[in-house]
Amino acid sequence: MNILIILNDPPYGTERSYNGLRLAHSLKKNATEAGITIFLMADAVLCAKAGQKTPEGFYNIEKMVRRVVSGGGRVLLCGTCMDARGIAETELTEGAVRSTMDVLAAATLEADKVMVF
Repeated sequence: MNILIILNDPPYGTERSYNGLRLAHSLKKNATEAGITIFLMADAVLCAKAGQKTPEGFYNIEKMVRRVVSGGGRVLLCGTCMDARGIAETELTEGAVRSTMDVLAAATLEADKVMVF
């Protein structure tokens, strides 16, 4: 099964991206054979920015993104959205990859389930 999760919200300020990443982790835990792809759009591209520092006891979205990658999932970012926010590929956390709408379209067509946060 292929699962695509599209995130739109910033890493902090709302909990949509946080909850989307939590769901990705739970899906992988409960269906280890599932292919998980996270596509970050709009302000969600900031979720994959390296070097996030959060207060003690507060969740860290960058660590959650890295956990998806280390679990075999893909984390793709809208390149146009990155450009609009001045984010360079060198600023991304390890394993997160600049991508395109064509790749998102292909991932959507390949997915058995698509969820949008």
